[in-house]
Amino acid sequence: MKRTVWTVSLLASLTLSAQESRVGASRIWDDKALEDWATPIAALGVRPNHYTPAEYYSVPGENLRTYPVYRPDREPLGYWEWLQTQKPQPLVDAAKLRTRQDWIQAGETAFQTVAARGLRTQDREKIKLYRDRKAFEGVWTRADGSLLADRWVVTDHGVELRATACAGCHARARADGTVFWGAPQGALPAGSRDFSLLPLTGGGDDEPAGIRVWRSFTAPWAPDERIERLRDAPDAAALISAMRPGIPGVLSRTHGNPYYTTKIPDLNNLQYSRYMDATATHRLRGPEDVARYAAFISGVDPMEFGKYKILSPEQRHITFRYGDEVLYAIAVYLMSLEPPKNPDPGPPSLIARGRQIFERETCINCHVPPNYSSGKLTLAQGYTVPADHPSQTDIVNVSVGTDPGLATKTRKGTGFYKIPSLRGIWYRPLLLHDGSVASLEEMFDPDRLKPDHVPGGWKGPGVAKRAIPGHPFGLGLNAMDRTALLAFLRSL
Repeated sequence: MKRTVWTVSLLASLTLSAQESRVGASRIWDDKALEDWATPIAALGVRPNHYTPAEYYSVPGENLRTYPVYRPDREPLGYWEWLQTQKPQPLVDAAKLRTRQDWIQAGETAFQTVAARGLRTQDREKIKLYRDRKAFEGVWTRADGSLLADRWVVTDHGVELRATACAGCHARARADGTVFWGAPQGALPAGSRDFSLLPLTGGGDDEPAGIRVWRSFTAPWAPDERIERLRDAPDAAALISAMRPGIPGVLSRTHGNPYYTTKIPDLNNLQYSRYMDATATHRLRGPEDVARYAAFISGVDPMEFGKYKILSPEQRHITFRYGDEVLYAIAVYLMSLEPPKNPDPGPPSLIARGRQIFERETCINCHVPPNYSSGKLTLAQGYTVPADHPSQTDIVNVSVGTDPGLATKTRKGTGFYKIPSLRGIWYRPLLLHDGSVASLEEMFDPDRLKPDHVPGGWKGPGVAKRAIPGHPFGLGLNAMDRTALLAFLRSL
């Protein structure tokens, strides 16, 4: 009898333990979480508005499995014919995911393969190009012969060709065909050309290109004449082309400005941040906030800033969103990532000396070990923090003097730049929030402060030479100390 009671008790305990350890997708769009999620716009003193949960969940969430696009000569036998017979399948099957590790694995797949809704085609001629072996000459492919930035998607209307939503920016192609996932996009291996055969286009919008670009960047409370003239410019296409930085790893995101651009962030150290975006536009309290931000930048954005409304009433609606399970899985995966260690960090004695210099130069005050970031915010040059600012406890009341444009003159203008983690800095292609610095050597070169300096990274539309201001720390080191400091930084 006692054995029976003990067995029943054990089974009940194990069942309860299994229930407690099971991890499920959280509800992403939630009133309470949204209430204090966004950081106020510095120039307005108000937070951006968001769609309500009722608006968000009125649109079905997409959850579609995608399939590799192979070089025709590397494609598995019968693959294309097999693909035509498939039915839509879920990318993330939440019913099968029980533990955090299950969600991480599902999120890894989703991050690498989820497709963008706005960049797609079913055009037979375009698809025919992807079936032509000659079109792949010189194009970088993964080790298995598949493309990185394009996927086949099986929908209710047949097979579509789409661009990837995450991997096109947050993955680094390597010469051996492997991929550095989560890392910011960099230059392709020597001798390779772009891994997408052609630019895919979003359809259904007959607006002039100039108006679409204007809407992405205009800040009505601080209009930039260079952006405002795009709205009705007859040469809008040429102007837009001229604004493109043409440097891998730099992107003019919606709410930013091509003249105050931002680099693509490294997602391998996301867990060490307290805020999203270079200007800390949104709080990062856990994977739900990462998922929420992914929804926001995917189009769940009413573009409202107090009394300023960028969209017309007819345009103000959600046309697409991903399923919560997809975004949550991706978020859990991203929050699990660690920056990879440098396989060749340098002599231990030099690294040890560099660590001493790092501490001596007070770098440790902002880039606090072991995460090498305090997670706090510094002031953009010229910004004074209101006494009642909601992020008061995270603010370091000092500016490092980098270009304040992004943080003060755009819709991303919170007045802050977040202190980045230095972990994994050895593999990042660009430094500073605007990606103007292309190496640690350039970062600690005092010549970058001179007006005739040629930035190794982003220069700006039509700019050949300019100073890269700010972050003066370490610029006065002698050559030996600088070498040691760089060795230490590359070991993180």
